[in-house]
Amino acid sequence: MAAVIYTLCALTSITCLVLLWRSWRASGARLLFWSAMCFAALSVNNVLLVIDRLVLPTEVDLGTLRLIWALAAVLLLLFGLIWEED
Repeated sequence: MAAVIYTLCALTSITCLVLLWRSWRASGARLLFWSAMCFAALSVNNVLLVIDRLVLPTEVDLGTLRLIWALAAVLLLLFGLIWEED
């Protein structure tokens, strides 16, 4: 059951990334760009989670690397919210 949930979370993040990227390309709104970048980092985070928990469950711990990507995602969105103006 965990494998299905991890995989669906990764697919959802990738779908959000694609939809935000397409919207940014169509409208040019900078906040959509930063949101897409946030979801790109969250997608990497979720793919690393799938690899960490399902592919390499005992060989390697990717917890620190996943936390770094999650922090990068939050910082990208925070940067876009604070420094971009309408």
